[in-house]
Amino acid sequence: MEHDIKPGVKGLIFDLDGTLADTMPYHFMGWKLASKKFGIDMDKAFLRKLNGSPGKVIATELIKTYGKEGEISIDEIIREKIRQFDKFQHKVRPVKPVADLVRKYHGVLPMAVGTGGHRETVVRTLEIIGLKNYFDIVVTSNDVDNFKPHPETFLKCAELMNVDPSCIEVFEDGHLGLEAARRAGMIVTDVSSWYDSNW
Repeated sequence: MEHDIKPGVKGLIFDLDGTLADTMPYHFMGWKLASKKFGIDMDKAFLRKLNGSPGKVIATELIKTYGKEGEISIDEIIREKIRQFDKFQHKVRPVKPVADLVRKYHGVLPMAVGTGGHRETVVRTLEIIGLKNYFDIVVTSNDVDNFKPHPETFLKCAELMNVDPSCIEVFEDGHLGLEAARRAGMIVTDVSSWYDSNW
């Protein structure tokens, strides 16, 4: 395999969007179309800056950045974004070099998914890319109080895996997630160069 885990690693944590699954072009389309409905012309730079954040954080920033306070609710934008993303979700494909690692180490090392996504969407994406049955531990934005770059998501994974954080390798693509993994004291691997992640 071209890519493998670091020596001495005893557990693996994978981000989902942009790491296990090539979802970011479709998440962008979802946000773009949802924003347009409310008179906002959102660009890619805006979403890239918040890559790894849950929908509530993105929607809050969207309203603030584009001066729509009092005009639109966070829930309205999130509902519309989910509706739009649902149209594209079936097109999502796994990021092959990362998925290959999951299959290689399944049953060999403890593994978890640590993501800022909403649980329902996360489970559906894992099903679509054929990896749902590879993970017993999936920590989503529904399971934590503090989101990336706070380390809570990854530390919760470590606790559930019963592996010391210093012995865990985290696979990530977003700067917020990479920072969260560093703050958690884990070994950090940026997978954005492993495939064409330029959305």
